[in-house]
Amino acid sequence: MHRIREWMESACSVAVLTGAGISAESGIPTFRGAAGLWRQYRPEDLATPEAFARDPKLVWEWYDWRRGLIAKAQPNAAHCALTRLERRVSDFTLITQNVDGLHDRAGSRNILKVHGDIWTVRCSACGKERQDLRPSIPDLPLRCACGALERPGVVWFGEPLPAEVWQRAETAAREAALFLVIGTAAVVYPAAGLANLAKSAGAKVVEINVAETPLSTFVDASLRGPAAEILPQLLS
Repeated sequence: MHRIREWMESACSVAVLTGAGISAESGIPTFRGAAGLWRQYRPEDLATPEAFARDPKLVWEWYDWRRGLIAKAQPNAAHCALTRLERRVSDFTLITQNVDGLHDRAGSRNILKVHGDIWTVRCSACGKERQDLRPSIPDLPLRCACGALERPGVVWFGEPLPAEVWQRAETAAREAALFLVIGTAAVVYPAAGLANLAKSAGAKVVEINVAETPLSTFVDASLRGPAAEILPQLLS
């Protein structure tokens, strides 16, 4: 841990990739396996353009349930530690696969949301986006002022990542002196490939996860345990 602290103190540019694990420590389900079922549906059954076209009300009801869960959660010590790290580093980028907004609520500023934001809704016709921070939405599905259906502002299975956001994420990984991978199993591509990109460009890559992942033997250092415990120690 001493060696990683030295890397953090000397790095002029830091990029961080966070996944579902950091939010799980705030009590938000990861939606993987049997624990991820809602009614009898899997996320893969609902988080697709085809599912929305088939039954937009059902898809919205699932997202409304998720919004309610997320609204009750609070940023944990790992989210707050990343906010402190951002203040200490002149060039800091937080790349997250999470859509829950906990990094925003913790106070992080330079956030790239590669999978979108559950608190954003987007018109399926005109593309207009707006924020809707209500934990529960009474009349579903939502409609835009233009009359078309609005959808959650997230990336669904089978959809490309937002091009501009992804380009900025790649640039941040390529230019980082230190790249932290926190709470992600490193199996969802293309985001999982950012660590490889950072390391090939010369960055020190550090993994923080409760379990071993495909990245564990590849990184420069791998710390095993909850990020809410490890990150504050690294910054102390």
